[in-house]
Amino acid sequence: MNRPLVTAALAAVPLCLILAACGPAEPGKSVKPRPAIMVQPQSADALRQVYPGEVRARFEPDLAFRIGGKISRRLVNVGDRVTAGQALAKLNADDLQLQLDSAKAAFRSAAAEQQLAASQLERYRKLLARQLVSQSQFDSVQTRFDAGSAQLEQARAQLEVARNRAGYAILKAPRAGVIARRFAEAGQVVAAGQAVFRLAADGEREVRIDLPEQGIGRFKVGQQLAVELWSRPGQPFPGRLRELAPAADPTSRTFEARVAFDNAHVGAELGQSARVYQDSAAQPQVLSLPLSAVTADSGKPYVWVLEPGQFTLHKTPITVGPYGAERVPVLSGLSTNDWVVAAGTQLVHEGQRVRPVDRANRPIEVDGVYAREETQQP
Repeated sequence: MNRPLVTAALAAVPLCLILAACGPAEPGKSVKPRPAIMVQPQSADALRQVYPGEVRARFEPDLAFRIGGKISRRLVNVGDRVTAGQALAKLNADDLQLQLDSAKAAFRSAAAEQQLAASQLERYRKLLARQLVSQSQFDSVQTRFDAGSAQLEQARAQLEVARNRAGYAILKAPRAGVIARRFAEAGQVVAAGQAVFRLAADGEREVRIDLPEQGIGRFKVGQQLAVELWSRPGQPFPGRLRELAPAADPTSRTFEARVAFDNAHVGAELGQSARVYQDSAAQPQVLSLPLSAVTADSGKPYVWVLEPGQFTLHKTPITVGPYGAERVPVLSGLSTNDWVVAAGTQLVHEGQRVRPVDRANRPIEVDGVYAREETQQP
């Protein structure tokens, strides 16, 4: 086409149509909001390090006889509650009674010998004063008296030992508690110090857990932890790492740890299953998002949050914690009611109107309203 003809054609078109073609879309023209996959923040409990354990007594002594012998009677069962000083088991005490009788006889003999030596000493003391015996004779009687006194003390000590050994034939509870385990049965011959029962003493309670070898560096004695009973999910209470094994178990390669807590307010029972969280119970409202929902600008993380009334997106800075394999904890900047773009964050912009859907492309109801397929362009 020749240039003169083009110029003539343009001159024939009204100027208002040219301006309209170059301007924005006419008001009232309908556009479809882009669908956006959205999610709500969830509790970050799944991101926390969780260690299963069992409620145990703070003191769990193994109870044993102080002498060896054959168990003649077992007086308690596992699970029985006992009081301080209560008899738990008895040994056959026939030989012990014979030893006690022998010690008593030896004591009586030593006492008679010492009494005779004392009378003789008194008589020789009077004779020495009248110079009827020599000093050497008196010294000899004095020596026999001193030897008799020593033998009497020895016999008295042996009698006390025999009495104690006879008392050791009865195994007694050192304090109130519950019989947690039994290691021996009636009729069994046990050695001195061999465990017969394990007592879970009343009082303080704690949770025993096993820590993996690769994570032991994150724990130290005195560290604050969160404890939760399996029977009461969602009700964490504070605990403290009281004890940490210095070496790993040679079989499991884990480190035993004890987490103490105030049982007066918890009321945990022995043997209950529990979970210990590495983070403190002082921050129970930590949320989390999928990794794909979080992006960053100049190293500062943010997300795209939906404005419920307008179905528009708003750039919202957040504070995050350590990134996990699939999710990231959000420490601040969001609430559980917010809707966040979960995918394609690089394709949206501030104020963009979207139609929220889930991962199955189903519409999401926000505050009781669904986004319309079409809307008026502002």
